[in-house]
Amino acid sequence: MTDAEDRTPRSNGTKSASRAPEGFSATRVQPVPAVRTGDGESSLTSGFAVPEGLTVSRTEGESETTSEFTVPQGLGLPQQPAAEPEGSAFSPPSTPGVRRAPHAFTPPSGVPVIGPTRNAPWQDRMRTMLRMPVAERPAPEPVQRAEEGGPAVPRVLDLTLRIGELLLAGGEGAEDVETAMFAVCRSYGLDRCEPTVTFTQLSISYQPSLVDDPVTASRTVRRRGTDYTRLAAVFRLVDDLSDPETHVSLEEAYRRLADIRRNRHPYPGWVLTAAAGLLAGAASLLVGGGPLVFVAAVAGAMLGDRLAWLCAGRGLPEFYQFTVAAMPPAAIGVALTLSHVDVKASAVITGGLFALLPGRALVASVQDGLTGFHITATARLLEVMYLFVGIVTGVLVVLYFGVKLGAPLDPDAALGISERPVLQIAASMLLSLTFAVLLQQERSTVPWVTLNGGVAWSAYAAMHHVGGISAVASTAVAAGLVGLFGQLLSRYRFASALPFTTAAIGPLLPGSATYFGLLAIAQNDIDRGLVSLAKAASLAMAIAIGVNLGSEIFRLFLGAPGGTSASKRRAAKRTRGF
Repeated sequence: MTDAEDRTPRSNGTKSASRAPEGFSATRVQPVPAVRTGDGESSLTSGFAVPEGLTVSRTEGESETTSEFTVPQGLGLPQQPAAEPEGSAFSPPSTPGVRRAPHAFTPPSGVPVIGPTRNAPWQDRMRTMLRMPVAERPAPEPVQRAEEGGPAVPRVLDLTLRIGELLLAGGEGAEDVETAMFAVCRSYGLDRCEPTVTFTQLSISYQPSLVDDPVTASRTVRRRGTDYTRLAAVFRLVDDLSDPETHVSLEEAYRRLADIRRNRHPYPGWVLTAAAGLLAGAASLLVGGGPLVFVAAVAGAMLGDRLAWLCAGRGLPEFYQFTVAAMPPAAIGVALTLSHVDVKASAVITGGLFALLPGRALVASVQDGLTGFHITATARLLEVMYLFVGIVTGVLVVLYFGVKLGAPLDPDAALGISERPVLQIAASMLLSLTFAVLLQQERSTVPWVTLNGGVAWSAYAAMHHVGGISAVASTAVAAGLVGLFGQLLSRYRFASALPFTTAAIGPLLPGSATYFGLLAIAQNDIDRGLVSLAKAASLAMAIAIGVNLGSEIFRLFLGAPGGTSASKRRAAKRTRGF
């Protein structure tokens, strides 16, 4: 065989697959049946030969492509069935319609959201949108109160932080502070904002769009003070800013905020001192005291309040202020016992404790923990523990010296509380009234909170003293009523719920359980003292959880703003712990 014969392609009825057509044109492939050898085995002479048994119609004069992306001849695309159980490699992908869209994916029309309504309070509208992701929040309405080009973003964020600072320093819950901050930003057209609140730090971030850099500002809360009149004024400012029919410019909002900060307290110092004394006297009547006990409790609480003001003027921390304020009532009770006066010294000391127990901070800490702000809740609870330890230190020092001097302090002296329902209801209302004055509440809210405190004590006494139900359960139910009516009054007046709930829980504070625990520890009965202090802690938690539960029950049955039922209401953070 010569070289010329080797270079001559063999022809078996097909063209060689290794020979490319000129100009990348398709070559014609002629199928050739398999050639059987003598051994009975079939041998294919080309990679494009059609297998035996597969008939393919031949079309003369037409070119056949050999591209690897071309569907082989005789094999057509199958039509997708109406309900195909499994997809095919040759089937085009299918997209479900809006009605058949799976629940795990976002439908093409978007996720249905709860839109805000104008007739709902701004707290509900802003809280509902704050609990939504940023991408699901409805766009704000056109801003009417802004100047040409809109207000400067840093100025709006600064105003927002100043308002949040006043609310957080006044004792408002972290979620309510974030709600107010979000309402202020949204009122000036900043919808893509994220406020963040911790115990001493406020920050807010605004991102104009996905391609613009975010603007972030922060502020630190240095001082805290209890002034519910200022708190109500801030809520009215936020309410006016959130109202689309009210035109409040940025300069006007700054001016009103400056007036709120410069506003003097509604009550002078001597009124606060007298209110602290009357609060202690009313508490002593609740635990079975008489007229002499009432006078002694008033005197001890007023002296302790003046000493606390003196320490505050010298710059001492709040821990030492509570320690000093707790000593005079305990000292007067021990002195009456040493002088063999027929009075219940335990009622005097218990009345003095009622004026010092940090019920406001305890309720705020539990509320933050239940709404998902665990860092702020932990910090608030730690503050409550420090204040409580200060009270314990002051009372325990006096009781220790009293026991050493031979004072016949009986732990069971005040356990037999005489049933005086009319006097006790009046005392509970007086306690709530004086507590409201100490909290610097507006005069218009004092009658409401006084009535709410009387209802709380009536419910507690009916369940515990008459019905024989445990003190913890009775306290929780009574505190739930306080939260329920407080939330109702706040919705009616479009204000914060704190002025209507904090003072009303005064009659429920565990003053007697705290005193008996400290007395047992001073008498070296550690086990009994720890049991009594554990009961006091249980009562305090029952108050805090009851108030929060009452508020949430009211919101639950009220329904979400813009929704048709309460089932559409969004959860605060998570729903099932994952």
